[in-house]
Amino acid sequence: MRVYRCRLCGDPYIGNAPPTHCPFCGAPIEFMVPAEEWVDENRGVELSERSRKNLEEALELELTNAGFYRAAMEKSKNDYFKGMFKALSKVESEHASIICKLLGINKPEIPVIEASDNDLENVKESFERESRAIKFYTKSAQEAVEERVKEVFTALVNIESTHLLLDEETGKMFR
Repeated sequence: MRVYRCRLCGDPYIGNAPPTHCPFCGAPIEFMVPAEEWVDENRGVELSERSRKNLEEALELELTNAGFYRAAMEKSKNDYFKGMFKALSKVESEHASIICKLLGINKPEIPVIEASDNDLENVKESFERESRAIKFYTKSAQEAVEERVKEVFTALVNIESTHLLLDEETGKMFR
């Protein structure tokens, strides 16, 4: 057994091999490193005004998405959807934590957001939310002058893209 840490969120994972994706933030395997090699890259980053503004907007986006998924989980009567929305809420909350570290601030509370009583409507809303996030993070990565900020936004595009695939596959399974 070994301890691995995610370069994106910093959370530890114990296993015989690194997971294909960080179980906490969803980062792909290339972000998983042996714990003894891990360095916290999210603290003390000197931010340009543009990157600070984009990170603040990203924080709001992640917090509201986490709140939406929490509401969708609570409204669902189906165990599959409850599990999916719960996992997505945790991942989005972890993204907010990453952003707060970069900003050097404490993490705000996740807001209460409304969701539909219909799981497929919530999947549709999820797809729209993830699509907006991908578009914004792509633009933010291009605007970033700091390598770490560029890397984080690029990783978030990758992770949110996997959420789009999940939405598409789930929609097909339950239609």
